[in-house]
Amino acid sequence: MIRISPIRLIGAEGEQVGVVDTRDAMQMAQEAGLDLVEIVPDTRPPVCKIMDYGKYKYEQSKRKDNKTTGQQEIKEVRLGRSVKIDPHDVQIRVNQARRFLMQGHKVQITQRFRGREMVHKELGLERLSEIVVQLGDISKVEMAPRWVMRQASIVLAPDKNKVEAVKRKKAKDEEAEKKADAELDAQIAKLDAADTGVDDDDDVEVASEAEDDKKSKPTRKVSNPVEDEISALLGE
Repeated sequence: MIRISPIRLIGAEGEQVGVVDTRDAMQMAQEAGLDLVEIVPDTRPPVCKIMDYGKYKYEQSKRKDNKTTGQQEIKEVRLGRSVKIDPHDVQIRVNQARRFLMQGHKVQITQRFRGREMVHKELGLERLSEIVVQLGDISKVEMAPRWVMRQASIVLAPDKNKVEAVKRKKAKDEEAEKKADAELDAQIAKLDAADTGVDDDDDVEVASEAEDDKKSKPTRKVSNPVEDEISALLGE
């Protein structure tokens, strides 16, 4: 596919071969079991290199993937269409921004202005400043308020040290809560076990009542007809 000749050739080990005929360069690449690849097409003569083209393409795609992975995604949070947004709605947006920052994303917070609100820009800027303070425990200002048409924006970036500190505190609080719940469950189980046990006082009282009933009832002798007849004859 390389139609221009001659070319400036770089060898397989990176050595400068010099300006050679394209057919000679292709033959050298074939003898080495490699490919002739045009790496700088805009110069005259173009620069070509003898290399493993498949390996070259793989390394290029790998570098591209690493570059993409290393970039922080910027999430935009818009504070409604006017500075007259309800405070409750503002807090919802702040919580949303906090979640993004905790996930490691940068956040662009945008305040829009309608009509004559542009006369009172300070109202929107004050709100942005308040949000900076609210999120100051996990973030830092990367871009101060910037105006574009009828809106002002700031960009906050997560502060890694602060974010990790908040995560550790959250994990510690959750562990303490689980421990407290476990202790409460153990105490409840102990009380339930005590309630289902037998009461010794109740046993004594029941036994005493049975004994009193036995004593209060007269003993009844069983009658024997033969003995009764003998006793009558003897005048007993």
